[in-house]
Amino acid sequence: MATSTADSPDVTILVPAYNEENTIREVVDRLLALPMNSEIIVVNDGSTDQTGTHLAQYEGKIKVITHPKPGGKGNAIRSGLKHATGKTVIIQDADLEYFPEEMPTLINPILEGKSEVVYGSRFTTGMHEGMALPNKIVNILLRWTVMLLYGRKLTDEATCYKAFDRKLIQGMELQCQRFEFCPEVTAKSIRLGKKIIEVPVRYEPRGKDAGKKIRWTDAPEAFWTLLKYRFWRPSSQPSAEPASSQD
Repeated sequence: MATSTADSPDVTILVPAYNEENTIREVVDRLLALPMNSEIIVVNDGSTDQTGTHLAQYEGKIKVITHPKPGGKGNAIRSGLKHATGKTVIIQDADLEYFPEEMPTLINPILEGKSEVVYGSRFTTGMHEGMALPNKIVNILLRWTVMLLYGRKLTDEATCYKAFDRKLIQGMELQCQRFEFCPEVTAKSIRLGKKIIEVPVRYEPRGKDAGKKIRWTDAPEAFWTLLKYRFWRPSSQPSAEPASSQD
């Protein structure tokens, strides 16, 4: 974990992981190899396989938070955010559908002060042919819902690769437990008046047989979350310091 003792790391990479013994070591190895001043926080969300055993091999290189029982992706992210110290925060799923090597491109607009929120879009050139049809339909409907409710055009609301100014996301009063993390942070970013920059990213979808957790049947919760936060107001305005400032 390449972190500076004098300054905050440029990025905190949050990795929620549940039963990812087949991919977790490759994920961590690729994250450690990135040319970034980063801290890596893996939240082992009650895994019952060998995920925890694999993570133990990285003692001193990453921070591991272990939940005694599964609480959901959103709950794992909220848990990890409490320990984040980077100037920015980005989410990395443990299944390698996305390519960690693209992270510098995602956090740079925040570090350069161009935006406080950056999404990595899978769909700038169309939807991946390997994505299941129900998932394609849900993603299109989510795009329309964001436009209808918030008047914002996003090509990929449900992307895993979401990067934020750390103090901004820590001040969002997140309530998510499961996969409603994505619509909650989208809704709250827009309600806070933040510009969401989208940059293209590569994506290789995996199916249920490969351990994919989210299903198209999770869609109703996503739509409800977007609607629920349409008129949300924070109890206190989250403050995001300029990227060049020091903690």
